[in-house]
Amino acid sequence: MNNAIAYFQSFLHTAFALYFGQESDYASADEIPQAGSEWLESIAEEKLTKEEELVLLLALMPHISPQSLDLFFIRNKDLDRQYTEFGGWKGLSHNGFLPTGETAAFLLSVGNPEKREKVVKLFSREHWFHKKNVLRLEGHGSGEPLLSGRLHLSEELLAKVAKDEKYRPDYSADFPAKRIETKLSWEDLVIPYNLREDLNEVSLWLKNEQEIRTKWKLDRFIKPGYRCLFYGPPGTGKTLTASLLGKQYDMDVYRIDLSMIVSKYIGETEKNLARIFDKAEHRNWILFFDEADALFGKRTDASSSNDRHANQEVAYLLQRIEDFPGMVVLATNLKENLDDAFYRRFQSVLYFPVPNERLRADLWRKMLPEEWLGKDSADLLHEAASETFSGGSMINIIQTCAVRLYGSSKPVLTIDILKDAMKKELEKEGKLVNV
Repeated sequence: MNNAIAYFQSFLHTAFALYFGQESDYASADEIPQAGSEWLESIAEEKLTKEEELVLLLALMPHISPQSLDLFFIRNKDLDRQYTEFGGWKGLSHNGFLPTGETAAFLLSVGNPEKREKVVKLFSREHWFHKKNVLRLEGHGSGEPLLSGRLHLSEELLAKVAKDEKYRPDYSADFPAKRIETKLSWEDLVIPYNLREDLNEVSLWLKNEQEIRTKWKLDRFIKPGYRCLFYGPPGTGKTLTASLLGKQYDMDVYRIDLSMIVSKYIGETEKNLARIFDKAEHRNWILFFDEADALFGKRTDASSSNDRHANQEVAYLLQRIEDFPGMVVLATNLKENLDDAFYRRFQSVLYFPVPNERLRADLWRKMLPEEWLGKDSADLLHEAASETFSGGSMINIIQTCAVRLYGSSKPVLTIDILKDAMKKELEKEGKLVNV
């Protein structure tokens, strides 16, 4: 890093010497040799051109050596203000110089004004800076020059600079998604045989996607990524399954908070979705949209501006899902609430039913602590499995029992304690009590 900083400082002093007509070993910035920083290339994970290297170093300076940019505070004595061609902006709390696209254009085009056009291309959507979510221009107002936007490095790249190789963004207004994990394993997921077989196919794809797509040249028309729809009542294992897939293949699973994504203001929902997909584009993540029908419900006839707005949001999401190279899981309680246009976008549509009596017995057997079970364990398990509960409701019942048994010198779960806990759960769910 220190060598990269020293190179940038030397380049900057040379650029200023050229601009102000002072003595220099070079006639233009073009003649200054490239640093060839292995450190910077390892962070960017790309072979860098001279222009790319310099722009990345410029964007990094406020984070690693802010004093290196103090030269840009030189004032134009004729106008008693800073030089327009230097660009720059002032942050809310940072007192140093913060570079913009104009700053990059100034450095690269000193002695060669034609270079300015090349700088603009560095910030196009086609350049890997944007595609790999490394660097982009942000904050230029409507009608203002593109290069007036500030240089914005991604949090992922800054995390690498800080040697935080496993970058995991925090939940925020800009990133309304929370990473979910589980301490459970596949053995703890009790589901019907046919559903487990379907999940094995999903797992096989995640493990062998690249080989499957290229083996028979299927990559000509099969896009990267995988899209699943999980549907079924609450508490049947949809979230747990997504977590287990991530755990199995070392993929972070992010649950999207739809309440923070949907906006009544036109265009805002699309922007919120774009932030998530852009950040996830090149990460090994699973995006998990829970209660998906809240945003992705059936489209309506565009009889009003609100309807057209809602339809645009759905169309935008469909396109982003289809283009996303990773795994997207949409979960809903009611499949019927989703737009029919979604189904062809999914490789798998999996139903998570409320477990039948046999599966409920298996679940209770796995979840109840062995030390709770006495000589009447068979009757206890039979009683527990006789009532229809989802896995989530079973956890609530076990928690109620745990509170009742806490402090007992010999905690043994009785049928009376179990039935009382089951009754409370049924009442909470508004179901007819029959225990």
